[in-house]
Amino acid sequence: MHIPDGVLAPSVWLPLDAIALPAAGYAARRARRGFDDSRVPLLGVMGAFVFAAQMINFPVAAGTSDHLVGGALLTVMLGPAPASVVMTAILAIQALIFQDGGILALGANVLNMALIGVLAAWLPYRALAGTARRAAVFAAGTLSVFCAALAALIELRLSGVPMPQSAVFAALGVFAVTALIEGSVTVAVVAGIGRLSPKLVENRTEPRRRALAVVALAALLLATAGGLAACAWPDGLDSLLESTGAAGHARTLIAAPLADYQARISGALWLRKVIAGAAGVALAAAAVFALGRLAARRRSA
Repeated sequence: MHIPDGVLAPSVWLPLDAIALPAAGYAARRARRGFDDSRVPLLGVMGAFVFAAQMINFPVAAGTSDHLVGGALLTVMLGPAPASVVMTAILAIQALIFQDGGILALGANVLNMALIGVLAAWLPYRALAGTARRAAVFAAGTLSVFCAALAALIELRLSGVPMPQSAVFAALGVFAVTALIEGSVTVAVVAGIGRLSPKLVENRTEPRRRALAVVALAALLLATAGGLAACAWPDGLDSLLESTGAAGHARTLIAAPLADYQARISGALWLRKVIAGAAGVALAAAAVFALGRLAARRRSA
């Protein structure tokens, strides 16, 4: 789902960067006005969990994999504005530290996953949560991923990436399966968190330390042990770029310190991955927590 640099045309990524920056700033202001300061630790923990979940690719079709995006999960747990802020922070960390998603294409990735994806999750959840909560969470997860994927396809097409009909249909099929899996996993995770702390979901109470500790531990396990078992096949977007030849235009602007989610040390591959995963979880949690504390101080002032 992360678009690399070199694939989008400047006429596409430049305006998307110009749109994404003020839109993310608006989301931050909205989050500051309506967010309970006591839930700031939950921001960090959920940021770490979604970061870790995005590291684990699972097989979708022959030769193609994908991973949880997490926009709907953040939306259900935090609300739409905080969810956009957390997802934006995650995407920035992935691009700058892990070379996952382009730096010039960061605006496109933020627009797709942190803005369109969150909005596509929030609308059905808000409409259905009062009467059919599980269905609302499932619809939020499904629509969030599918709408974000459609936005990415449109951006690639506007950039002149050749898209044969067969490749588009294959990509849409993979994205549809991925979206359904995202919906199912989001339902399961929200239900699990609800069992830990029934009132935690829907912003109804200050998070309990036990619930935060369990989610944080789950994030660490996903990023370390889970990351070792991740499927090595390319995800749906990467498969599309490879089938169209656009992958050959991808380029790296800077050498990220933990590129490909591996620490730059000598030693076994599994150790390099474990260190990078643990570092990523810690960095995501710390960055999002710091943003929450900064917003809380500005709100108090």
